Amino acid sequence: MAASPTILNSDFRYIDKKGNLLRTRTELTVAQMLTFLEEEYEYDHELTLNGKTFKIDFKTQKGLIEVIDSEEDIEKYKEIKDNSDTKVMAIGHPKYSAQIKELEDIVFYDKTPQTGSIFLEDPSFSFDYAHILPLVEKCSILHGHTSSVMVELVGQMKDNLLVDFGVAKKIIKEVVNVFDHKFFINKRYLKSEDDSHYQIQFEGPKGMFDLQVPKNTTYLLEGEATVENLSSEIIKLLAPKMPSNVEAVGVYIYEGYNKGSHIISNISRK
Repeated sequence: MAASPTILNSDFRYIDKKGNLLRTRTELTVAQMLTFLEEEYEYDHELTLNGKTFKIDFKTQKGLIEVIDSEEDIEKYKEIKDNSDTKVMAIGHPKYSAQIKELEDIVFYDKTPQTGSIFLEDPSFSFDYAHILPLVEKCSILHGHTSSVMVELVGQMKDNLLVDFGVAKKIIKEVVNVFDHKFFINKRYLKSEDDSHYQIQFEGPKGMFDLQVPKNTTYLLEGEATVENLSSEIIKLLAPKMPSNVEAVGVYIYEGYNKGSHIISNISRK
């Protein structure tokens, strides 16, 4: 049996909402959390101390954040901490932070209340679907994908627990099953309908399309049937099912190998 290919961190491209190309998923998570908190930041900020110039991963109005991914990062953090009045926080990669004796000084955290996050991946969080993207020439014909889903949940922990994994898995699986073996299309292309069928019609790069599709296997979307929009649609279905302490939901959808979308949204309860 052939071995499955190993997917390395370097195989992925992490881009924040400002268009910065980040180096690791940890940096992407920091950027997303800062955006979620509406905290302005500068990526790869240059700081000069005693004639030496350092690049700091994130500069915010309240201080600096450095992701510890190497021995060099540890030394950089210590030098900035010892020689600058600017508040600096380091987030330690376990491989390196385990070597640091002053770990409690490297990683700051507020224990009460404690905001935490969990993520869930499972083979059952996958679905097969078809879609058409009339605005994209290559994808303007009917075609399909098998996609897998990963979900992040963020919120206030109680007794060191955000959400029981079993409870979260059941909710996610129920939502993902709604998407399985569906045809996704922007509702703007709906020409007419009867009790059991939609008539879909549009003029695309490949010519005129006129399709009659069953209602029970069709999912009409507000907007184009992109993987980004599918991520948002899953969040829309997940959010009302989440316990009240969950404050944000993030959804990754992989569209085939090594590409996909990640959307994170705040949950507003009125």
